[in-house]
Amino acid sequence: MSTTLIDLAEARGSEVGGKAGPLAELLRAGFDVPPGFVVPTPVFRQVVSGLERTATDAERRGRILEAELPPGLAAHLGAALNRLTEHCDSGCVAVRSSSSSEDTDRRSAAGQHHSVLGVRGLEAVTRAIRECWKSTWSDRALAYGAAGVVGEMAVLVQEWVDPQVSGVMFTRPQGSGDVSVIEATWGIGDGLVSGRVTPDSWTVDGSGVVRRRVGGKARREDRLGSRIVWTSVSGRDRARPCLSDDDVLRLHDLGSRIAARLGGARDIEWVLDGDRIRVVQARPVTAEIPSRAPELREHHDGTLHNGTLHGIAGAVGTATGPVRHVRGPADFRRVRPGDVLICRETDPAWTPLFSVAAAVVTETGGVLSHAAIVAREVGIPAVLAVEGAMERLAPGVQVHVDGHAGSVTREG
Repeated sequence: MSTTLIDLAEARGSEVGGKAGPLAELLRAGFDVPPGFVVPTPVFRQVVSGLERTATDAERRGRILEAELPPGLAAHLGAALNRLTEHCDSGCVAVRSSSSSEDTDRRSAAGQHHSVLGVRGLEAVTRAIRECWKSTWSDRALAYGAAGVVGEMAVLVQEWVDPQVSGVMFTRPQGSGDVSVIEATWGIGDGLVSGRVTPDSWTVDGSGVVRRRVGGKARREDRLGSRIVWTSVSGRDRARPCLSDDDVLRLHDLGSRIAARLGGARDIEWVLDGDRIRVVQARPVTAEIPSRAPELREHHDGTLHNGTLHGIAGAVGTATGPVRHVRGPADFRRVRPGDVLICRETDPAWTPLFSVAAAVVTETGGVLSHAAIVAREVGIPAVLAVEGAMERLAPGVQVHVDGHAGSVTREG
């Protein structure tokens, strides 16, 4: 079986996976997509063929890290990596999953598979590729895949970009024009998509910027050598938007052109590299965001007003249930069907809880984060960026969550 890697500009078909395919099409069409190469699904298939069919998922995760690589793959990886990084100042790449079952028009698999950022050197890149393969059998991916299909794993290796600002944009056709919802934060965008940062937000249509909100942006991520580090954001930078209106309008135009090229509403991840807007994801939108999602009500400081807390409407629907605080995986076993999850932030690893909980409420995050996307796909209401929710809503208290209004009301 061939171990040939595929240049991103030539990537086509199911063997390159759901993430790489649309980016390759955009790259061929002249959009600013960082160059890269794909380790296609036949390589994954050859590696996993040596795993015992009777192995448990946990055993597969362990064995894939030590499984024998196809002959010649290391040499091909080394040559492709040298070509990709020879003109890159950092010498780093991003290694990202591109499963055949993710980024489809029905299921996003948002955050369910692994990506490794700021990777340098052949040994580290090979290890990161194995981690992407391993995530095929992660608990969160398997729980998510129970409603769909767990596919084969291609891996996308792309030139690394050190961004000043990163973000996500949902662009959808509406009437005579397009409407975009844009979220952005300082530095690398992983904290935004994982829900650990409350981003700035804009809504744009044919008439211009029609709604804007400055988020908390209390922390930022940046590359330091071959490590990704968190630092605090100054008060001045927290209080000011991380994009100018001109940048927002450029993003909206870019989103409209991408949606026209690929067809239909698009969930686009992008990074701002100097004056360049570079596209790092362009998957279909699988579930519409609430119409009031970009709004953050005036009272969002953790104070109860007439028994109600307000935040960002992340996923529509209503639910009533007892509060269950979740701080991390150790709390998972305490969650019961019908609980309302209250957490400071979520993580894609928490996806299995979404099929049990009645609703989710977070203290940070935005409507385009992975948690909000999965909540919409699963069909439970979500309210995000409710400051002080864990202090104000005690465990066991009965609350009513309105995912359209972005409110959480204590009952009784």
